[in-house]
Amino acid sequence: MTAPTTILITGCSSGIGAALAGEFHELGHRVYATSRRAETMAALAARGIRTLGLDVTDPGSIASAVERVRQEVGGLDMLVNNAGYALFGAAMDLGAEDLRRQFDTNVIAPVQVARAFLPLMLPRHRGRIVNVGSVSGLLTTPFAGAYCASKAALHALSDAMRLELAPFGIEVITVQPGAVTSSLGQTGTHHIALPAGSLFAPLAQNIRARAVASQEGAMATRDFARQVASALLAESAPVVVRRGPQSFRFPFLKRWLPVRVLDRRLRATFGLDRPQPGPR
Repeated sequence: MTAPTTILITGCSSGIGAALAGEFHELGHRVYATSRRAETMAALAARGIRTLGLDVTDPGSIASAVERVRQEVGGLDMLVNNAGYALFGAAMDLGAEDLRRQFDTNVIAPVQVARAFLPLMLPRHRGRIVNVGSVSGLLTTPFAGAYCASKAALHALSDAMRLELAPFGIEVITVQPGAVTSSLGQTGTHHIALPAGSLFAPLAQNIRARAVASQEGAMATRDFARQVASALLAESAPVVVRRGPQSFRFPFLKRWLPVRVLDRRLRATFGLDRPQPGPR
């Protein structure tokens, strides 16, 4: 993909999405930066980047975005499914609605957005769909079960899409960031499930620590975007792109450490290595 391409990115209000939009734009590509609220992308618009409101969980909003791209440029070369959020808290503290909301945004939405934009790629018999997963989808940690599960599910769906769409000339790439400075990590404490009377109330500090753990020693977003954009635009792009601290260490630990050894390390890290008082 050396020639100028048309690229649409979801979740561009800040963090990785905004950085990728800026990087692709600087490289001379036509970029559509999207976010639930278009006004959050004023800085991108000021740089000459096309912006539009897109709620990835709203079919009507998705259809409107597809129609605008169709009318303005006729086709799409790359879709980057970046929009998402992380829900933190013990699995036993998550209600059905908590889980639905996490999976609606992180799993169902990327597939529905890809389905909607696919017709803009098929006539050209080429295109790339990029799903932004996470190394958290490879190594599950306490107090992030819903988020880890959503990213693991997205990885699996990406694998299926890659196999199924190959005959049509469509490549599917999974990005699995490690620790990267992003709004997801910075706003993690806004999405914590810790209901009154929770068994895990004594571990509230550990839960909050998990919510911001991805920001410890994190790679600068701009550096991450530069490296990822280069990989995604390569003539022969990798099927999995990993960048950032822990992006290789976590998969290594998951693959090679015995489960009980890894469990002991994770329990100790998050204060689960000692008995806790039960309900009173």
